[in-house]
Amino acid sequence: MSDLVVVCGLAAEAKIAAAPGVTVIPGGGDGAKLAATLSALPLTVTHLLSFGVAGGLDPALKPGDIRVATALLYQHGRIDAEPAWAARLASALGVPGALFAGSETVVAGTREKAALRAATRAALVDMETQHVAREAQRRGIAWAGLRAVTDPADRALPHAAAVGMRPDGSIDLPAILVSLGKNPGQLPGLFHAARDARAAFAALLRCRQALGGGFARLDL
Repeated sequence: MSDLVVVCGLAAEAKIAAAPGVTVIPGGGDGAKLAATLSALPLTVTHLLSFGVAGGLDPALKPGDIRVATALLYQHGRIDAEPAWAARLASALGVPGALFAGSETVVAGTREKAALRAATRAALVDMETQHVAREAQRRGIAWAGLRAVTDPADRALPHAAAVGMRPDGSIDLPAILVSLGKNPGQLPGLFHAARDARAAFAALLRCRQALGGGFARLDL
């Protein structure tokens, strides 16, 4: 177990993040399981990073745009990221910092995104950062967040895309096909989602290559 743990949602994100000296945990959309996994990490862990894709809340963001977390906003309050680590990430990538919102479920609809944006002023939303931030706060260690936008604020995520993740972070193709069978009208939206995801994953890969093995962390 390395002292740097990177938390992702999808297996594809974890593959990008993987490197010698880095422990990667795919959340797979199961918040309770992820929280338990993080709680059981050894005390030698000193840095937690949330890394992957996210839904856009800020209307100015487009697929593939990268943001670094300045803080996490969730139902129980706000948790600030480690400022120096966030600053190093943002500087290395040439991207702004932003507020991240946390959710236990996929925020798929445009109305839901607009409501969350109005309530939090967050730029994007994902399901893993809140667990990273809460565990880091509990332990008194550094955390950071680095996310690429997939579905923008003005585009709804089809049900087939929202249900297409297994607990291990891999793609659940049967669930996607079942959803499409029930509602074939999702197909154009699913094509849009796939295109957006390609842009987001390409951006994540560029970030990973730019940051190197240590993710610009600080030995605090």
